[in-house]
Amino acid sequence: MQSRRLGSSGVYVSDICMGTMTFGSQCDKKTSHAICDMAFNSGIDFFDVAEIYPAPPQKETIGLTEKIFGEWLKGKPRDSVVVATKVTGPSHGWFCSPVRHGKATLDRHQIIRACEDSLSRLGTDVIDLYQVHWPDHGMPYEELLGTLTELRDTGKVRVIGCSNETSWGVMKSLWAADTHGLDRFETVQNNFSLINRRCESELAQVLRRENMSLLPYSPLGGGVLTGKYNDGPPPGARFTAYLLEGEARQKRMAKRFVNDRSVETARRLGEIAKSIGVSVTSLSVAWSRQHDFVASTIIGATSTEQLAESLAAKDLVLDPEVLEKIDQLDAEIPTPMTEDGLRRL
Repeated sequence: MQSRRLGSSGVYVSDICMGTMTFGSQCDKKTSHAICDMAFNSGIDFFDVAEIYPAPPQKETIGLTEKIFGEWLKGKPRDSVVVATKVTGPSHGWFCSPVRHGKATLDRHQIIRACEDSLSRLGTDVIDLYQVHWPDHGMPYEELLGTLTELRDTGKVRVIGCSNETSWGVMKSLWAADTHGLDRFETVQNNFSLINRRCESELAQVLRRENMSLLPYSPLGGGVLTGKYNDGPPPGARFTAYLLEGEARQKRMAKRFVNDRSVETARRLGEIAKSIGVSVTSLSVAWSRQHDFVASTIIGATSTEQLAESLAAKDLVLDPEVLEKIDQLDAEIPTPMTEDGLRRL
């Protein structure tokens, strides 16, 4: 497992990060702790949680993932684990925000309260990477970054980052930080996978020139890249439930992931993976890790068996010939997660 720096900060992390979105929903505490043990023993020292997890968020389960992970964290030397969590922020899609009575703005009061609550649930006195889960473009970045800088000054936070942010939002935040002498975001956690390569355009340029790091989530395209949707939505799968029984916004989101173009991409990637003797899961994680602007790729799991398949990518390096085949497929079926194939930011 390689170690990479988060932006220009002093924090280094394993280049694979253990995501915990399923802890407390699809995974009970025992399974969650077993997944954490396996990840840690395999060389992963970076774990990503959020105040709103597990997903999908329910009022009754807000903060449960942090509690489950916090209980596991107690058994480890604190400096051996890099802990990332997130303050919710306003959501405009799949996630509705039942935290704080549905009011998830990013003013000083909300951020400080969220940070204190997360510290308590995690059972620690410091959050290594504190991220804004969704941007609040109606809130001045000066107030947002000023509050996050205050948390870093008091020792409760080491490094700050953003998530689900646009290139405009990242640059606006950097301008505010530089103008007012505030902490800069060191990381951006956005959706990035072989069916969603949009980060390779404008955002990649921002990250390289501003010395920031991408933390890709959903490298398996919500499970689509595993091939489990190749013969139609399988029973019990997340997107199957959304397509058949979900609310309108869940159905729209599911159709972005599961459509004719994304399924065909998954099928053909499976052929490429088979030709080099690996699973498409390993292929997808390895591809993500090989981008120079990526610090750590966030993987998820609902079992140790599932985790093992992702961990098989930790030493896998794709050669130029394989990368060329992947790029050719992307040229033929560009950005499957958009209906018309245009690379929207």
